[in-house]
Amino acid sequence: MIQDIAPHIFNNQFINSEITENDYILYFSEGKLMLKKNGEDLDIPQFMDFPGLNISANSIFLFSLNDKNCFLVQDTFEINQDLFIFEEINFFRTFKKKEVAWVSIVGSQLMNWYSHNKFCGKCGHPTSTKKNERAITCTNCETTIYPKISPAIIVGITSGDKILLARGRHFRSSFYSFVAGYADIGESLEDAVIREVKEEVGIDVQNIRYYKSQPWPFSGSMMIGYWAEADEKQPIIIDDNEILEAAWFSRGNLPNHPANISIAGEMIELFERNLTGD
Repeated sequence: MIQDIAPHIFNNQFINSEITENDYILYFSEGKLMLKKNGEDLDIPQFMDFPGLNISANSIFLFSLNDKNCFLVQDTFEINQDLFIFEEINFFRTFKKKEVAWVSIVGSQLMNWYSHNKFCGKCGHPTSTKKNERAITCTNCETTIYPKISPAIIVGITSGDKILLARGRHFRSSFYSFVAGYADIGESLEDAVIREVKEEVGIDVQNIRYYKSQPWPFSGSMMIGYWAEADEKQPIIIDDNEILEAAWFSRGNLPNHPANISIAGEMIELFERNLTGD
């Protein structure tokens, strides 16, 4: 999956550190990330790539990649377009350097969190970043704000040698994937599986079992994957607001579906290879 970047090492432990010339900088403009041109390749720029630029006062430690720290830079400065380029975050879904792709999209998630919390949601006063943890605090009422991660279930529904796939109304591409949705307040993840499947495709599931989870920074989510079983004779009744169409598919005859950078793609691939453990 997209977060599997071995042998590179991603470490999200927060440290109180000042930026140095070897550190990576993540600079966003209008939702796009600046990258350094390296021949026909692209890399995350380092602080040393901007001699004479003073950004230490407005840089925030994010995480580390291998032995280098990564900082979010909030200053606005001129970019030499012969040396640097801006890319949309969705560009990194297929970028060949998986370690660069991963820190770029996680950095985007944190950038959005910082930019959405410049003011306190409780009293409206300005906030400031804490130095001893990844958190924001209100300068007035001292409310502490932590990054928001939304739990969402995603479920592979099987019936013997068939799998239920749906084409979402809001999918960026015309592929089929699993039923998925956010867990609601006061709801267990298993209850969310039952509810989302019933709401989106109108069927009942059983034998719900956990597969694995995946952080998904594109939407600020934690995707929690499940397998479940259903009787394919149940009528499929789609939620027209969410789903364009849904159907049962057999191995060897699957429609266009997500790549295995996502948990859905990985699970579909396991089904195709008959490795779901049923």
